Amino acid sequence: MKGLQIVLDQLTDPTGGAPVEAALLLEDGRPSDLLLDDPEAVRPGTIYRAVVDRPVKGQGGVFVKTPEGMGFLRQVRGLAPGQTLLVQVTGYPEPGKALPLTAKVLFKSRYCIVTPGAPGLNASRAIRDDDAREAALEVAHDVLDDHPLMQGEDPAGVILRSACEGADPEAIAEDIAATAELASQVLADAGSGPEKLLDGPGPHELAWRDWPEAPVLEGEGRFAEMGLDGDLEALSGPEAALPGGASLFIEATRACVAVDVNTGADGSPAAGLRANLATAKELPRQLRLRGLGGQIFLDLAPMGKKDRRQFESALRAGFRSDSTETVLAGWTPLGNYELQRKRARLPLGPLLGKLLG
Repeated sequence: MKGLQIVLDQLTDPTGGAPVEAALLLEDGRPSDLLLDDPEAVRPGTIYRAVVDRPVKGQGGVFVKTPEGMGFLRQVRGLAPGQTLLVQVTGYPEPGKALPLTAKVLFKSRYCIVTPGAPGLNASRAIRDDDAREAALEVAHDVLDDHPLMQGEDPAGVILRSACEGADPEAIAEDIAATAELASQVLADAGSGPEKLLDGPGPHELAWRDWPEAPVLEGEGRFAEMGLDGDLEALSGPEAALPGGASLFIEATRACVAVDVNTGADGSPAAGLRANLATAKELPRQLRLRGLGGQIFLDLAPMGKKDRRQFESALRAGFRSDSTETVLAGWTPLGNYELQRKRARLPLGPLLGKLLG
């Protein structure tokens, strides 16, 4: 099928655990993004009431106690041991490390983001149509002008997201009102001990919140019904095929992600450049689907130094539309190419291996 489709499923855990929520975005019938829930992991976006434990000298942060164990807050000052505060999980922790947290709590929905402590009503610059921007701001003013969240000594702000462009004004108003009410309830918390106040969004909610509007196919067994099991099985292994018989081998370690580019049976002089350009186009999709981030090293196929600029341009174009922050760091002394990508996702290889048996 041409265009975008969203497929929502519940995958069976062969070990007898609870079904695993899954969402797959298809572009022209080909997987473009994948979200899986890990019942054993804390979801990013989860909000806790935490208790300050101890500062970490030289790192500008503090450890805090949460119901799930220790968390780490970066770049904070003036916090005393025993003090309570609201914190939000920003990503998945590396094995053996504390939960990454922030004290800048956000409430994100499809059409808006509520920003406590940062007043103002603004619209995303991605809304390019002036009339659409003004219409969305007018809806937000109607909903929020007299809302308690926007009043008082420490008012919150709201950012209207790009999804507002072309959306039904009534749907925008309902979403803003619901998000503002949720934020008000959480911010009014007056408890004293570590406690979870709000669960982070699961794959189905994230698909609704962050993916483009598209037809949705939902139901247990949908992936198998649409013949997508083979795509998931391929993602559980390291190899990804490229055009012309070339391939990528993507292997995640504790320290970094290594990507090896092979030309296959093509022995022509231009084979290396062709494989590397195909890598530049395919790599963002593979990293999204596999949930990989951190330091990434590309061991590219042989090509002349004169071709490096062409490869760099293709790589920038490939990551331009990718939503995860990625820094193209450049060439290493040994001729590899290095990237730094935010660890915004759960690495899916081990989880897929478990689910697929």
